Amino acid sequence: MDAQFGAIEGVIRTRVGYAGGQTENPDYGNIGDHTEAVQVDFDPEKIAYATLLAVFWESHRPDSRSWKRQYLNAVFYDDARQEREALASRAALEKKLGRGVRTEVLPLRSFTRAEDYHQKYILKRASDLMRELTRIYPNHTDLVDSTAVARLNGYVGGHGSPEQFAREIETLGLSPEGRKKVENMVRGKGPFN
Repeated sequence: MDAQFGAIEGVIRTRVGYAGGQTENPDYGNIGDHTEAVQVDFDPEKIAYATLLAVFWESHRPDSRSWKRQYLNAVFYDDARQEREALASRAALEKKLGRGVRTEVLPLRSFTRAEDYHQKYILKRASDLMRELTRIYPNHTDLVDSTAVARLNGYVGGHGSPEQFAREIETLGLSPEGRKKVENMVRGKGPFN
């Protein structure tokens, strides 16, 4: 989901982590009562929260039961408006499907960023691009928080369109070789589509 959301215009950044629980300092080895989640920062002037919810609902099986808290299907909301929109979108989906939706809508009590090796997982498989990006962003937190890196993670993961990539290519900070590699992936000629 990190890559899928990262490719959406209007999304500023994505991070993976652990959300919703009360266990202090969760990590992959001790997630406690948290759930693996993707945090999405977005510009509401460019994309509606409802659009992000639509992507979320389409990206998983909302009628399946999670077998473990770590993998809970959930939307975590920040405020009352997001809660109303999430509940309304879930109700609309139930009506459309004609059956119950088991995905939960929960308050975001906390979010802890996951370990570095979990961030931009798909993009990290493109080692030559990662070498280039590490030169641009030597601090891993800056790399994870970069809008350009979120987009590239999306493109490498097979999301976004060639037209969107063409509009954004100048803003991604890539070398000509890096641009060509990502362009090939976006056009379905690369190893990660």
